[in-house]
Amino acid sequence: MEGKGCLGNFYEKAKPYIAMISLQFGYAGMNIITKVSLNRGMSHYVLVVYRHAFATAVIAPFAIFLERKVRPKITFTIFLQLFALGLLGPVIDQNFYYAGLKFTSPTFSCAMSNMLPAMTFVMAVICRMEKVDLKKLRCQAKVVGTTVTVAGAMLMTLYKGDVINMVWSKYIHPRKSYVADTTQGTDQDWFKGSILLIFATFAWASFFILQAITLRKYTAQLSLTALVCFMGTLQSIVVTLVMEHKPNAWAIGWDMDLLAAAYAGIVSSSIAYYVQGLVMQKRGPVFVTAFSPLMMIIVAVMGSFILAEKIYVGGVIGAALIVMGLYSVLWGKYKEYKEKEAEEILEPVKAGGTNNGNANQNVMIIEDIEANSVGMTQKSVK
Repeated sequence: MEGKGCLGNFYEKAKPYIAMISLQFGYAGMNIITKVSLNRGMSHYVLVVYRHAFATAVIAPFAIFLERKVRPKITFTIFLQLFALGLLGPVIDQNFYYAGLKFTSPTFSCAMSNMLPAMTFVMAVICRMEKVDLKKLRCQAKVVGTTVTVAGAMLMTLYKGDVINMVWSKYIHPRKSYVADTTQGTDQDWFKGSILLIFATFAWASFFILQAITLRKYTAQLSLTALVCFMGTLQSIVVTLVMEHKPNAWAIGWDMDLLAAAYAGIVSSSIAYYVQGLVMQKRGPVFVTAFSPLMMIIVAVMGSFILAEKIYVGGVIGAALIVMGLYSVLWGKYKEYKEKEAEEILEPVKAGGTNNGNANQNVMIIEDIEANSVGMTQKSVK
Protein backbone atom coordinates (compact mmCIF):
# COMPACT_ATOMS: atom_id res chain seq x y z
CA MET A 1 0.00 0.00 0.00
CA GLU A 2 2.84 2.36 0.85
CA GLY A 3 4.44 1.61 -2.52
CA LYS A 4 1.22 2.53 -4.32
CA GLY A 5 0.98 5.73 -2.28
CA CYS A 6 4.54 6.73 -3.16
CA LEU A 7 3.93 5.93 -6.83
CA GLY A 8 0.75 8.01 -6.78
CA ASN A 9 2.53 10.97 -5.19
CA PHE A 10 5.34 10.71 -7.74
CA TYR A 11 2.82 10.69 -10.59
CA GLU A 12 1.02 13.74 -9.20
CA LYS A 13 4.31 15.65 -8.98
CA ALA A 14 5.43 14.47 -12.41
CA LYS A 15 2.17 15.34 -14.23
CA PRO A 16 3.08 19.01 -14.94
CA TYR A 17 6.47 17.94 -16.35
CA ILE A 18 4.92 15.19 -18.49
CA ALA A 19 2.24 17.58 -19.76
CA MET A 20 4.69 20.33 -20.76
CA ILE A 21 7.20 17.95 -22.38
CA SER A 22 4.37 16.33 -24.35
CA LEU A 23 3.18 19.78 -25.41
CA GLN A 24 6.64 20.65 -26.76
CA PHE A 25 6.54 17.49 -28.90
CA GLY A 26 3.14 18.68 -30.14
CA TYR A 27 4.54 22.08 -31.09
CA ALA A 28 7.54 20.46 -32.76
CA GLY A 29 5.27 18.23 -34.82
CA MET A 30 3.29 21.28 -35.91
CA ASN A 31 6.45 22.97 -37.20
CA ILE A 32 7.54 19.89 -39.16
CA ILE A 33 4.11 19.12 -40.66
CA THR A 34 3.53 22.79 -41.56
CA LYS A 35 6.95 23.01 -43.23
CA VAL A 36 6.16 19.95 -45.35
CA SER A 37 2.78 21.42 -46.36
CA LEU A 38 4.32 24.77 -47.31
CA ASN A 39 7.03 23.02 -49.34
CA ARG A 40 4.31 21.19 -51.26
CA GLY A 41 2.90 24.56 -52.35
CA MET A 42 0.11 25.34 -49.88
CA SER A 43 -0.51 29.06 -49.42
CA HIS A 44 0.31 30.18 -45.87
CA TYR A 45 -2.61 32.64 -46.08
CA VAL A 46 -5.04 29.78 -46.68
CA LEU A 47 -3.35 27.69 -44.00
CA VAL A 48 -3.96 30.44 -41.42
CA VAL A 49 -7.66 30.59 -42.34
CA TYR A 50 -8.18 26.83 -42.04
CA ARG A 51 -6.07 26.59 -38.88
CA HIS A 52 -8.16 29.10 -36.94
CA ALA A 53 -11.40 27.76 -38.38
CA PHE A 54 -10.49 24.38 -36.86
CA ALA A 55 -9.45 26.08 -33.60
CA THR A 56 -12.74 27.98 -33.37
CA ALA A 57 -14.77 24.85 -34.05
CA VAL A 58 -12.97 22.99 -31.25
CA ILE A 59 -12.87 25.74 -28.60
CA ALA A 60 -16.30 27.33 -29.12
CA PRO A 61 -18.46 24.45 -27.73
CA PHE A 62 -16.41 24.33 -24.50
CA ALA A 63 -16.61 28.12 -24.13
CA ILE A 64 -20.38 28.17 -24.77
CA PHE A 65 -21.25 25.51 -22.19
CA LEU A 66 -18.54 25.90 -19.52
CA GLU A 67 -18.60 29.70 -19.28
CA ARG A 68 -22.25 30.46 -20.00
CA LYS A 69 -22.79 31.80 -16.45
CA VAL A 70 -19.54 33.77 -16.04
CA ARG A 71 -19.14 35.33 -19.50
CA PRO A 72 -19.01 39.16 -19.27
CA LYS A 73 -20.83 41.42 -21.72
CA ILE A 74 -18.89 42.64 -24.74
CA THR A 75 -18.61 46.43 -24.70
CA PHE A 76 -17.38 48.52 -27.61
CA THR A 77 -13.93 48.83 -25.99
CA ILE A 78 -13.67 45.06 -25.51
CA PHE A 79 -14.81 44.52 -29.12
CA LEU A 80 -11.98 46.76 -30.36
CA GLN A 81 -9.51 44.83 -28.21
CA LEU A 82 -10.83 41.53 -29.59
CA PHE A 83 -10.47 42.89 -33.11
CA ALA A 84 -6.87 43.94 -32.40
CA LEU A 85 -6.08 40.56 -30.79
CA GLY A 86 -7.39 38.72 -33.85
CA LEU A 87 -5.28 40.96 -36.08
CA LEU A 88 -2.06 40.61 -34.03
CA GLY A 89 -2.21 36.87 -33.35
CA PRO A 90 -3.98 34.85 -36.05
CA VAL A 91 -3.38 37.31 -38.92
CA ILE A 92 -0.04 39.11 -38.53
CA ASP A 93 1.86 36.68 -36.32
CA GLN A 94 0.83 33.47 -38.07
CA ASN A 95 1.19 34.77 -41.64
CA PHE A 96 4.60 36.29 -40.94
CA TYR A 97 5.71 33.16 -39.05
CA TYR A 98 4.67 30.77 -41.83
CA ALA A 99 6.27 33.02 -44.47
CA GLY A 100 9.50 33.10 -42.44
CA LEU A 101 9.31 29.33 -41.93
CA LYS A 102 9.05 28.85 -45.70
CA PHE A 103 12.21 30.91 -46.33
CA THR A 104 14.27 29.38 -43.47
CA SER A 105 13.80 26.11 -41.56
CA PRO A 106 11.77 24.70 -38.64
CA THR A 107 14.80 24.71 -36.29
CA PHE A 108 15.69 28.31 -37.11
CA SER A 109 12.05 29.43 -36.71
CA CYS A 110 11.78 27.78 -33.29
CA ALA A 111 15.03 29.39 -32.16
CA MET A 112 13.84 32.84 -33.21
CA SER A 113 10.57 32.27 -31.35
CA ASN A 114 12.58 31.98 -28.12
CA MET A 115 12.95 35.76 -28.32
CA LEU A 116 9.30 36.01 -27.25
CA PRO A 117 9.77 36.20 -23.44
CA ALA A 118 12.52 38.81 -23.73
CA MET A 119 10.58 40.88 -26.27
CA THR A 120 7.47 40.70 -24.11
CA PHE A 121 9.53 41.89 -21.14
CA VAL A 122 10.75 44.96 -23.06
CA MET A 123 7.22 45.85 -24.16
CA ALA A 124 5.90 45.34 -20.62
CA VAL A 125 8.51 47.80 -19.32
CA ILE A 126 7.51 50.35 -21.97
CA CYS A 127 3.83 49.90 -21.06
CA ARG A 128 4.71 50.20 -17.34
CA MET A 129 3.43 46.71 -16.65
CA GLU A 130 6.90 45.69 -15.47
CA LYS A 131 9.15 47.63 -13.07
CA VAL A 132 12.94 47.64 -13.42
CA ASP A 133 15.20 48.45 -10.47
CA LEU A 134 18.79 47.95 -11.62
CA LYS A 135 19.96 47.84 -7.99
CA LYS A 136 18.31 44.42 -7.61
CA LEU A 137 19.94 41.28 -8.97
CA ARG A 138 16.69 39.91 -10.43
CA CYS A 139 16.21 43.07 -12.52
CA GLN A 140 19.81 42.93 -13.71
CA ALA A 141 19.25 39.29 -14.76
CA LYS A 142 16.17 40.25 -16.79
CA VAL A 143 17.94 43.13 -18.55
CA VAL A 144 21.10 41.11 -19.30
CA GLY A 145 19.03 38.13 -20.42
CA THR A 146 16.98 40.29 -22.78
CA THR A 147 20.16 41.76 -24.32
CA VAL A 148 21.76 38.33 -24.78
CA THR A 149 18.58 36.92 -26.34
CA VAL A 150 18.38 39.73 -28.90
CA ALA A 151 22.12 39.32 -29.65
CA GLY A 152 21.61 35.59 -30.28
CA ALA A 153 18.71 36.26 -32.64
CA MET A 154 20.73 38.85 -34.57
CA LEU A 155 23.65 36.40 -34.85
CA MET A 156 21.35 33.74 -36.31
CA THR A 157 19.97 36.33 -38.73
CA LEU A 158 23.28 37.72 -40.04
CA TYR A 159 25.61 34.70 -39.83
CA LYS A 160 25.19 31.09 -41.00
CA GLY A 161 28.70 29.65 -40.99
CA ASP A 162 29.63 26.10 -41.95
CA VAL A 163 27.22 23.21 -42.12
CA ILE A 164 27.31 20.74 -39.21
CA ASN A 165 27.00 17.22 -40.65
CA MET A 166 25.03 14.84 -38.47
CA VAL A 167 25.96 11.16 -38.34
CA TRP A 168 22.60 10.07 -39.75
CA SER A 169 22.31 12.80 -42.44
CA LYS A 170 23.93 10.72 -45.23
CA TYR A 171 21.45 7.89 -44.62
CA ILE A 172 18.36 10.11 -44.90
CA HIS A 173 16.74 10.32 -48.35
CA PRO A 174 13.40 12.13 -47.96
CA ARG A 175 10.94 12.71 -50.79
CA LYS A 176 11.87 15.71 -52.96
CA SER A 177 8.75 17.66 -52.00
CA TYR A 178 9.57 17.19 -48.29
CA VAL A 179 13.11 18.53 -48.45
CA ALA A 180 13.54 21.91 -46.75
CA ASP A 181 13.72 24.89 -49.10
CA THR A 182 16.85 26.02 -47.27
CA THR A 183 18.85 23.36 -49.08
CA GLN A 184 18.45 25.41 -52.24
CA GLY A 185 17.62 28.82 -50.78
CA THR A 186 19.82 31.88 -51.04
CA ASP A 187 21.28 34.02 -48.28
CA GLN A 188 18.85 36.73 -49.34
CA ASP A 189 15.90 34.40 -48.72
CA TRP A 190 17.36 33.44 -45.34
CA PHE A 191 17.70 37.10 -44.33
CA LYS A 192 14.17 37.85 -45.56
CA GLY A 193 12.82 34.93 -43.54
CA SER A 194 14.68 36.14 -40.44
CA ILE A 195 13.10 39.60 -40.68
CA LEU A 196 9.64 38.07 -41.12
CA LEU A 197 10.16 35.89 -38.02
CA ILE A 198 11.24 38.92 -35.97
CA PHE A 199 8.07 40.78 -37.00
CA ALA A 200 6.01 37.69 -36.16
CA THR A 201 7.56 37.49 -32.70
CA PHE A 202 6.95 41.21 -32.14
CA ALA A 203 3.27 40.76 -33.09
CA TRP A 204 2.97 37.76 -30.75
CA ALA A 205 4.54 39.72 -27.88
CA SER A 206 2.10 42.57 -28.55
CA PHE A 207 -0.69 39.99 -28.47
CA PHE A 208 0.32 38.88 -24.96
CA ILE A 209 0.45 42.47 -23.68
CA LEU A 210 -2.99 43.31 -25.07
CA GLN A 211 -4.39 39.98 -23.87
CA ALA A 212 -3.27 40.75 -20.31
CA ILE A 213 -5.04 44.12 -20.53
CA THR A 214 -8.22 42.59 -21.98
CA LEU A 215 -8.41 39.83 -19.34
CA ARG A 216 -8.71 42.46 -16.61
CA LYS A 217 -12.28 43.15 -17.73
CA TYR A 218 -13.14 40.10 -19.85
CA THR A 219 -12.25 37.29 -17.46
CA ALA A 220 -13.74 34.33 -19.37
CA GLN A 221 -10.54 32.90 -20.86
CA LEU A 222 -12.07 30.14 -22.99
CA SER A 223 -14.61 32.55 -24.47
CA LEU A 224 -11.88 35.09 -25.11
CA THR A 225 -9.82 32.49 -26.98
CA ALA A 226 -12.82 31.35 -29.04
CA LEU A 227 -13.71 34.94 -29.97
CA VAL A 228 -10.12 35.77 -30.91
CA CYS A 229 -9.87 32.66 -33.10
CA PHE A 230 -13.22 33.45 -34.73
CA MET A 231 -12.25 37.09 -35.29
CA GLY A 232 -8.88 35.97 -36.66
CA THR A 233 -10.62 33.57 -39.05
CA LEU A 234 -12.79 36.34 -40.51
CA GLN A 235 -9.86 38.73 -40.83
CA SER A 236 -7.67 36.03 -42.37
CA ILE A 237 -10.35 35.35 -44.99
CA VAL A 238 -10.28 39.02 -46.00
CA VAL A 239 -6.47 39.07 -46.16
CA THR A 240 -6.40 35.84 -48.20
CA LEU A 241 -8.97 37.15 -50.69
CA VAL A 242 -6.75 40.20 -51.22
CA MET A 243 -3.41 38.35 -51.41
CA GLU A 244 -4.44 35.09 -53.13
CA HIS A 245 -6.12 35.57 -56.49
CA LYS A 246 -6.11 31.91 -57.56
CA PRO A 247 -9.35 30.09 -56.64
CA ASN A 248 -7.55 26.73 -56.57
CA ALA A 249 -5.42 28.00 -53.64
CA TRP A 250 -8.42 27.28 -51.41
CA ALA A 251 -8.60 23.67 -52.54
CA ILE A 252 -7.79 21.18 -49.80
CA GLY A 253 -8.13 17.40 -49.87
CA TRP A 254 -7.40 14.41 -47.67
CA ASP A 255 -3.69 15.08 -47.75
CA MET A 256 -0.86 16.82 -45.89
CA ASP A 257 -2.52 20.23 -46.27
CA LEU A 258 -5.59 19.12 -44.34
CA LEU A 259 -3.42 17.44 -41.72
CA ALA A 260 -1.34 20.62 -41.27
CA ALA A 261 -4.42 22.84 -40.84
CA ALA A 262 -6.22 20.43 -38.49
CA TYR A 263 -3.12 19.62 -36.45
CA ALA A 264 -2.11 23.26 -36.02
CA GLY A 265 -5.64 24.33 -35.12
CA ILE A 266 -6.52 21.51 -32.73
CA VAL A 267 -3.14 20.83 -31.10
CA SER A 268 -1.37 24.21 -31.21
CA SER A 269 -4.39 26.49 -30.76
CA SER A 270 -6.83 24.38 -28.69
CA ILE A 271 -5.20 21.59 -26.68
CA ALA A 272 -2.11 23.72 -26.06
CA TYR A 273 -4.20 26.50 -24.54
CA TYR A 274 -6.03 24.06 -22.27
CA VAL A 275 -2.89 22.23 -21.08
CA GLN A 276 -0.94 25.45 -20.50
CA GLY A 277 -3.87 26.86 -18.52
CA LEU A 278 -4.02 23.81 -16.24
CA VAL A 279 -0.27 23.76 -15.60
CA MET A 280 -0.11 27.53 -15.17
CA GLN A 281 -2.74 27.41 -12.41
CA LYS A 282 -0.51 25.09 -10.36
CA ARG A 283 3.03 26.14 -11.28
CA GLY A 284 2.76 29.63 -12.77
CA PRO A 285 3.74 31.09 -16.15
CA VAL A 286 7.51 30.88 -15.48
CA PHE A 287 7.31 27.09 -15.26
CA VAL A 288 5.33 26.89 -18.50
CA THR A 289 7.65 29.17 -20.48
CA ALA A 290 10.81 27.45 -19.27
CA PHE A 291 10.12 24.44 -21.51
CA SER A 292 10.08 26.39 -24.80
CA PRO A 293 13.78 25.80 -25.67
CA LEU A 294 13.07 22.05 -25.56
CA MET A 295 10.91 22.44 -28.67
CA MET A 296 13.89 23.84 -30.59
CA ILE A 297 15.99 20.77 -29.76
CA ILE A 298 13.17 18.38 -30.71
CA VAL A 299 12.58 20.19 -34.01
CA ALA A 300 16.30 20.17 -34.83
CA VAL A 301 16.50 16.38 -34.41
CA MET A 302 13.17 15.71 -36.17
CA GLY A 303 14.04 18.13 -38.98
CA SER A 304 17.38 16.50 -39.66
CA PHE A 305 15.69 13.07 -39.80
CA ILE A 306 12.52 13.89 -41.75
CA LEU A 307 13.53 16.88 -43.88
CA ALA A 308 17.30 16.31 -44.11
CA GLU A 309 17.53 19.84 -42.73
CA LYS A 310 20.98 21.42 -42.56
CA ILE A 311 22.21 22.77 -39.23
CA TYR A 312 24.68 25.66 -39.34
CA VAL A 313 27.33 26.82 -36.85
CA GLY A 314 25.81 30.30 -36.63
CA GLY A 315 22.45 28.78 -35.80
CA VAL A 316 23.88 26.63 -33.00
CA ILE A 317 25.79 29.54 -31.41
CA GLY A 318 22.84 31.91 -31.76
CA ALA A 319 20.44 29.33 -30.33
CA ALA A 320 22.75 28.77 -27.35
CA LEU A 321 22.80 32.53 -26.66
CA ILE A 322 19.01 32.71 -26.93
CA VAL A 323 18.56 29.86 -24.43
CA MET A 324 21.05 31.43 -22.00
CA GLY A 325 19.34 34.80 -22.24
CA LEU A 326 15.91 33.24 -21.92
CA TYR A 327 16.74 31.40 -18.71
CA SER A 328 18.33 34.56 -17.29
CA VAL A 329 15.03 36.38 -17.84
CA LEU A 330 13.06 33.47 -16.37
CA TRP A 331 15.33 33.35 -13.31
CA GLY A 332 14.71 37.05 -12.72
CA LYS A 333 10.95 36.53 -13.07
CA TYR A 334 11.07 33.60 -10.65
CA LYS A 335 12.87 35.69 -8.01
CA GLU A 336 10.32 38.46 -8.51
CA TYR A 337 7.49 35.99 -8.04
CA LYS A 338 8.97 34.71 -4.76
CA GLU A 339 9.42 38.28 -3.47
CA LYS A 340 5.79 39.12 -4.23
CA GLU A 341 4.70 35.90 -2.54
CA ALA A 342 6.64 36.85 0.60
CA GLU A 343 5.19 40.38 0.57
CA GLU A 344 1.63 39.04 0.32
CA ILE A 345 2.22 36.83 3.36
CA LEU A 346 3.86 39.68 5.26
CA GLU A 347 1.08 42.24 4.67
CA PRO A 348 -1.40 40.78 7.23
CA VAL A 349 1.38 40.66 9.83
CA LYS A 350 2.28 44.32 9.27
CA ALA A 351 -1.39 45.36 9.37
CA GLY A 352 -1.90 43.55 12.66
CA GLY A 353 -5.04 41.94 11.31
CA THR A 354 -4.16 38.42 12.46
CA ASN A 355 -3.84 36.83 15.86
CA ASN A 356 -0.49 35.87 17.36
CA GLY A 357 -0.75 32.26 16.25
CA ASN A 358 -1.31 33.18 12.61
CA ALA A 359 1.34 35.89 12.80
CA ASN A 360 3.93 33.41 14.08
CA GLN A 361 2.94 30.98 11.36
CA ASN A 362 3.31 33.68 8.68
CA VAL A 363 6.75 34.62 10.00
CA MET A 364 7.83 30.96 9.83
CA ILE A 365 6.58 30.73 6.23
CA ILE A 366 8.49 33.88 5.30
CA GLU A 367 11.66 32.47 6.85
CA ASP A 368 11.22 29.26 4.87
CA ILE A 369 10.75 31.22 1.61
CA GLU A 370 13.84 33.33 2.31
CA ALA A 371 15.89 30.23 3.19
CA ASN A 372 14.82 28.50 -0.04
CA SER A 373 15.59 31.64 -2.03
CA VAL A 374 19.10 31.86 -0.55
CA GLY A 375 19.68 28.17 -1.22
CA MET A 376 18.65 28.50 -4.87
CA THR A 377 20.84 31.56 -5.31
CA GLN A 378 23.84 29.67 -3.95
CA LYS A 379 23.13 26.78 -6.32
CA SER A 380 22.87 29.12 -9.30
CA VAL A 381 26.19 30.74 -8.38
CA LYS A 382 27.85 27.31 -8.20
